[in-house]
Amino acid sequence: MSNSAQAGAVPRTPTRGPADEEMRVKPRWLKVKAPAGERYLEIKSLLASLNLATVCQEARCPNMGECWGGGTATFMLMGEVCTRGCKFCAVKTGNPRGAIDPKEPEKVGYAISKMGLDYVVLTSVDRDDLPDEGSGHFARTVEVIKSLSPDLIVEVLTPDFKGNEAYVAKIVDAAPDVFAHNVETVERLQKAVRDPRAGYAQSLRVLEFVKERDPSRYTKTSLMLGLGETHEEIRQTLRDLRGIGCDVVTFGQYLQPTHRHLKVQEFVSPEQFEAWQVEAEGMGFLYVASGPLVRSSYRAGEFFMKGVIEKRRQHAIHGEGE
Repeated sequence: MSNSAQAGAVPRTPTRGPADEEMRVKPRWLKVKAPAGERYLEIKSLLASLNLATVCQEARCPNMGECWGGGTATFMLMGEVCTRGCKFCAVKTGNPRGAIDPKEPEKVGYAISKMGLDYVVLTSVDRDDLPDEGSGHFARTVEVIKSLSPDLIVEVLTPDFKGNEAYVAKIVDAAPDVFAHNVETVERLQKAVRDPRAGYAQSLRVLEFVKERDPSRYTKTSLMLGLGETHEEIRQTLRDLRGIGCDVVTFGQYLQPTHRHLKVQEFVSPEQFEAWQVEAEGMGFLYVASGPLVRSSYRAGEFFMKGVIEKRRQHAIHGEGE
């Protein structure tokens, strides 16, 4: 992401109130080409044959064509039905009643080997219906991938597990290279945007606990803009994240997936996103990705983290300090 904004530049004040018809028309910078290409079709066919889901498809990510065309994808574990009902999310909501594919970790490992990845992101729906909310299945998938491909960099993007630290610890102990959990929005808008079982303090605590459990894990989170948040609320969120040692933050534009979901309050311009990137970088985050089409799993961010992690691995091999 280029960074042409001047240091300290401040985005203009977001529009507040209900979004009118004009604001719901997507501006030119949000228009992307439909996914296509031989590599994209190969991956789509492979995932379908293994009955695997990706967040790229389920969350209708605008970068799917670019990422799949480049041979990358974010796998969504434990099915396509989430037990939560967040008002921004396009993933199906329901009660899977304990249904889970016990062979999924091996299937994901096989798919990754066929895709030729060197950086993979694993995420999942919320599974409040499972005894451990799916944390053991999540951890086992990381372990299987690591055993099959020791050099592969694994990022996890996890649910909050209702703040149960024993469940979070299972995944941390499986040793993913990056542990991501999204706060999604500023504190004031949490109840309007997320499921009642989620929460700002709870999400911050998940990220904080990861660092307490293993300080070597990189932590990451994401914020959607355009939901009616103010500038000071964004700044306070960034201060809170740095206060718990969060390493990476991404900013992206909220896009209404269907008429049943929350309406867009503002389409934030690319210049505004650049200004937020400058401000967040000035606060000391290791990496910041900020742009209208940026999502939690973002190829430029993955490329950056790959470089950081490989450098750390080389230092460890040669006994050097970072």
